[in-house]
Amino acid sequence: MDGSLIDARGGWDAAALAARQAEINGRPQRIEPLANDEVGEDLQALITDILASISAYQPVEIDAYFRTVAKHPEVFRRQMEMGTTLFTGRLSPRDRELAVLRIAWLLRAPYEWGEHVVIAKRYGMTTDEVERVTQGSAAPGWSEHEAAVLSGVEELLSRQAISDETWAALAATWDEAQLIEFPIMVGQYVATALVQNALRIRLNDTNPGLGRR
Repeated sequence: MDGSLIDARGGWDAAALAARQAEINGRPQRIEPLANDEVGEDLQALITDILASISAYQPVEIDAYFRTVAKHPEVFRRQMEMGTTLFTGRLSPRDRELAVLRIAWLLRAPYEWGEHVVIAKRYGMTTDEVERVTQGSAAPGWSEHEAAVLSGVEELLSRQAISDETWAALAATWDEAQLIEFPIMVGQYVATALVQNALRIRLNDTNPGLGRR
């Protein structure tokens, strides 16, 4: 094994993507979520805070992902606190969502991909750009900085390090705090994707998963 988190198989055509989504979401969720009224007021407040940080409305029913991880209150609290920190952090929303989408696509994470396409578009990303994320840093049309953000994700997932070339390109635009935040943010969303995939978190009615653009 080479240590890569990225599936080494070749092109992911429509059939392969459908098979992956069936693998994750075609079977029952492994741990049933709490009922909506079983989420305590303190955890409800954490969810409200993170939704406010991404300018999202408060849903009538809390999403199944939140209600599942809330079965481990200590982990859930820390995850929500880190999520809020990153959503209000030093990286621009566009840079963050560009990275998160690349993470979700490389890990073939239906839930994370579908949710973050919506979030990315809230911050101005276009449908064409979302499609281009699936092609990665080498796709034409990215700025030098955007290509470096995507390369940084690709390198961290493939070799758990960032090359000098990519680091220099990021450092040309970001300050030291942003450079520190970037790999932490990548790690946070890799962990989130792994949890969602492992537990087979069900897609809600508005999230089509990997097919969303």
